[in-house]
Amino acid sequence: MIEITSARTMSHDHAGEHLAKLAFMANQIGDFFKAYPEAEAVAAITDHINQFWTKRMREDFRTGFADDASALSPLVRQARDKVRPAPVA
Repeated sequence: MIEITSARTMSHDHAGEHLAKLAFMANQIGDFFKAYPEAEAVAAITDHINQFWTKRMREDFRTGFADDASALSPLVRQARDKVRPAPVA
């Protein structure tokens, strides 16, 4: 049996996977810096994301976890608020 899914469903699934990947990557960065003092860790996580993530990744990270950041570690949640937004064209 072949299951047919709508484009909307696939898009929603893709968006969820994308956010899950961003959370995974951000939490890995957070894990690296978790031995630092809290303020330094948050600054280092923020700096890493701002330097190495694309504008789209940063914007998806900021907006995708605005309402529910439970997938992010506490340090990464603090850093999320400091990540640079993508410039408006």
